[in-house]
Amino acid sequence: MLHSRLLRYLDEVARSGSIRAAAGRLNVASSAVNKHVLQLEEAIGEPLFERLPRGLRLTPAGEVLLAHVRRTIKEYSQVEAEIRDLKTLESGEVIIATMNGLAGGIVPQAAAVFCSRHPQIKISIRVMFIRDIVQAVADGEADLGFAFNLPKSPQFETLGKLDTRLGAVVSPEHPLASMGSVPLAHCAPYPLIFADRSMVIHGIVVDAFADAGLEVEPRFLTNSIETMKCLAAAGDAVAFLSKFDIAEEYRNGVLTYIPIRERPMGKNILSLVQREKRSRGPAASMFADEIMRAARASIE
Repeated sequence: MLHSRLLRYLDEVARSGSIRAAAGRLNVASSAVNKHVLQLEEAIGEPLFERLPRGLRLTPAGEVLLAHVRRTIKEYSQVEAEIRDLKTLESGEVIIATMNGLAGGIVPQAAAVFCSRHPQIKISIRVMFIRDIVQAVADGEADLGFAFNLPKSPQFETLGKLDTRLGAVVSPEHPLASMGSVPLAHCAPYPLIFADRSMVIHGIVVDAFADAGLEVEPRFLTNSIETMKCLAAAGDAVAFLSKFDIAEEYRNGVLTYIPIRERPMGKNILSLVQREKRSRGPAASMFADEIMRAARASIE
């Protein structure tokens, strides 16, 4: 560590209250410790210690510097631990509980990138309903939970979140596809694809049409994001999904995402969580970072 000896000397002198006592604990000569302290005071241009008859006492400048020194030592210790952990990435498994739409796009993309760098780590992707994702993370059966509109819970630590609004999702050949944004009224004449009542986005979409004063009946109801995407790609039907849900299809030109014009649909929060105060292993921590990079990239 850069200047590590100097940092340790300063920290120990402050703890011991004397050069001699600090040197004894550090198992070095008193003259060496004193020399480093004097050189540091000269470089800073301020005394760091008051020389008293019975020892040393930090000056205000010394207290400021010592706080920095101890933060640096602590942070470096954490870095050392993380580097040691990296050396142990020879085996292991990361379990992520997620929704079917995300399991068909962002999550496997991130998993493929991660495993290309760390082929010794196994990634288990488990598709669940929200209530089951919550339970799996709370019970420690999953290392990570990744889903839209997870309920707030003191049991969870949020590692990352993004607010992505639902929009109209259609095939590239759809009459609405060329629009930069679309009023809900323009969607109403086409066959509508709604999530069924078991999914949170059902209420978001229903409320949006009600707020716009539109009475509509969906042609299709399903609890499968994959089914919604297939129906939208196959004809002139309109689904209401987030850009995350169709990341792969959007990139490949299979589906188009159009923002709703007159008012955005209700909040659709994508969150990555773990159990509160749970110590993630290095593999889970690194995979969490990969997931959030993939999520942010999908809406850029």
